Order: sequence, then C-alpha cells, then structure tokens
Amino acid sequence: MNRKTPIQILEFISAFVLFALMGITTVDVIGRYFFNTPLQGGLEMTEMTLALLIYAALPLVTARREHIVIDTLDSFMSPAVKQFLNKLSDTVCAFVFLGIGYLIFNRATRIANYGDTTHVLHIPLAPVAYVMAFMIVSTALIQFVLIFMPRAETFDIGPTTT
Repeated sequence: MNRKTPIQILEFISAFVLFALMGITTVDVIGRYFFNTPLQGGLEMTEMTLALLIYAALPLVTARREHIVIDTLDSFMSPAVKQFLNKLSDTVCAFVFLGIGYLIFNRATRIANYGDTTHVLHIPLAPVAYVMAFMIVSTALIQFVLIFMPRAETFDIGPTTT
C-alpha cells in the first residue's frame, strides 16, 4: 500500500481546487458568452476556491522554501551571518504565520457564530475560514521545523561552457 505524505496530500488538494477553479471559470465564460447566462454564484465559487487554493499552497511553498527572497546583500555577508539571518527570518516568519493563524481562527469562530453565508448560493463561510486558519497554522509549524534544518545555498549560474 502506497501511503501519501502530508505534502503529497496538499499537492493533490491544491491541484483539485485549481482544477475546480478552472472548471467554474470555463462554465461561467461559456454560459456568459454563448448562452447569455452566467453561472449563478460563479463569483462566489471563484472567490472561495481561490482562497482555498492560496491557503492550501502556502504550506507547500513554505516547505520548499520557495517564498520570494531578496538577496542583494548576501554576497557581502559571511556564511555565519547569512545563517544567522536565515534562522532569524525563519523564526520571525513562524511567529507571524502563527499570529495570522490565530487571528483567522478567531474570525472563523465569529463567522460560524453569526452563521454567515454567501449572498447568492447561501454557502456557509465558516468552513472555508477554518480551513484557511488550519493551513496558516500548518505553515507556521512547517516554518518552525525549518528553523532547525540546513538551508541549501543557491549559486549564481553564469555562462556555461561546453
């Protein structure tokens, strides 16, 4: 039996949500331009799937260390200084993600208590908000783990010779 890792599960979820977003957009565009009838609630479905896609992909981006990095001063620093700054940035990011997760979880709880739904389709918003909070907290936990993992250095690839 082939067990899936959490990363593979998140990859599958992200791919599935992206496919759903593509399907919603396709149906909406075809309905709008060929039948003069847009998909009812298409905007709501697009907003919710886009939010799920972004938050499901965030732990993947973090685990792969694929966040945008500006390294203009790296060439002037010693490896020890770079390592310290990398650990510091990982720590700060972990706490920031944890704080954002806490705020989103509180917001999701208020949304659940109010019973908020979308306007057209009346889909409850709380499950989406809870998924967003869970994904941000997962990202924070991944970021905490990355503090203790060595970071692979990137190298400038200049002109190649054959």
